Amino acid sequence: MSESLCLGNDGWLICNTPWVRHSPSPNFDERPADSGQVDLIVVHAISLPPNDFSSAAVELFFHNQLDPNAHPYFRTIASVRVSAHFFIRRTGEVIQFVSTSKRAWHAGVSSWHGRQRCNDFSLGIELEGGDEIAFESIQYERLNALIAALHHDHGVTEIVGHSDIASGRKTDPGPCFDWTRVLSVPRKFA
Repeated sequence: MSESLCLGNDGWLICNTPWVRHSPSPNFDERPADSGQVDLIVVHAISLPPNDFSSAAVELFFHNQLDPNAHPYFRTIASVRVSAHFFIRRTGEVIQFVSTSKRAWHAGVSSWHGRQRCNDFSLGIELEGGDEIAFESIQYERLNALIAALHHDHGVTEIVGHSDIASGRKTDPGPCFDWTRVLSVPRKFA
């Protein structure tokens, strides 16, 4: 069983464990005053280059430091400004990029239950992976610990995939993501 996590009043994980690290990204802003309660978790999958888990490219990407000459794929995304609140590596390391009190730039054009701009009222969790690759058990353990902390501190009530809020545009976390291993699917928070 994974250790528990908790957030400080500033929206940053309290790092009382060696598998949590802060890496503040410049890619965030304030949530709009009329966005309501943060009540949605969006699960994503990312690897850079795709299906390669050997580099620090995702962290560089979220810091606007991705070298477009390091890989042909990077040329297509190096100028994009994105972030997520959290990134769970295949090793189980949890990296926090943005305070949960701020708006990370993870969802893009999106909607959920008629609400547009999901970044305004959601928290983004990226898992290191891809559509056709199974995720590691340790990633589910850490995801569940993170979900429990976010439910406790923010009262999130729903968890969806990026594909659920950006249908037709995004496919992650993909068909290999096992939703039955997620601790807190929406009905369990009811």
